[in-house]
Amino acid sequence: MSLIALVAALLIEQWRPLADRTYLYAQGERYAKFLEAHFNTEKAEQGAVAWLLAVLPAVLCAWFVYALAFWISPVLALLFNVAALYVTMGFRQRSHYFTDIHLALKNDDVAVARELLGAWLETRCEGLDREAVTRLAIEEALTASHRYVFGVMFWFMLLPGPSGAILYRIARFLDRRWSAREAPSREGFGRFAREAFAVIDWLPVRFTAAAFAIVGNFEDAVYCWRTQASKWPDRTLGIVLASGAGAMGVRLGMPILEGGKIVDRPELGTGDETDVGHLDATIGLVWRALVMWLVLILLLAVASAVS
Repeated sequence: MSLIALVAALLIEQWRPLADRTYLYAQGERYAKFLEAHFNTEKAEQGAVAWLLAVLPAVLCAWFVYALAFWISPVLALLFNVAALYVTMGFRQRSHYFTDIHLALKNDDVAVARELLGAWLETRCEGLDREAVTRLAIEEALTASHRYVFGVMFWFMLLPGPSGAILYRIARFLDRRWSAREAPSREGFGRFAREAFAVIDWLPVRFTAAAFAIVGNFEDAVYCWRTQASKWPDRTLGIVLASGAGAMGVRLGMPILEGGKIVDRPELGTGDETDVGHLDATIGLVWRALVMWLVLILLLAVASAVS
């Protein structure tokens, strides 16, 4: 049933992507602000209480609704899973940015590509050259494929119903919303959200990196994973980016011009500098990894049924 739900959700989103998640995010923002207003005393303990109040009710409610739906009819439970995955996976949630950047670079319109990249990353990208725009687009595409697809899939398979998928997405939302990077006053309050998501994302990150390695250049991907990932500012995300770069034989990271200043970043990957052709390679890598995950889930389902 889980495989059917995953395939159905992916096919529906390819056919008709969910155009607007603004309402869902607005409700999440409102509840997060409410909890922050009542619990933010700059202490980690209060942050833990707020995190539990935000996460546990949603996860338990998802499990209860799924169990009730399954008791009424397995088909109803399947439909509930498909609907939850359609909302939480977001395979094409932001892929239109990547597609539009790809098209702009093919047309040699670097200015438009920079503008699209800035909207995608929610930052200023003035001064970036063609190669830097391509590099950052690949990095964001690999990041999004993990955060919006593979991480959600991992927890969906691990917990009953859609509770795992909902757990992952809410934990990621709170990690970003209460991050100390957004406001120093949240340093203590947001610590639990940050550490909780790091724990939740520990295994999915490695499964994603392993998938990239298997469907790409395995030796280079593993080498980059082992020697370069820890140098990235976000070490967890560095595993995904280093493995993806090595799997494609391309160099990511490296210094960029941001806001008129040179931002020093470690190098990830090996081989050539990025060009437009590597954007196609990124799409291929993500799709091959996705197919591999689905085949693995199918094999596990068959083995479970036979045993």
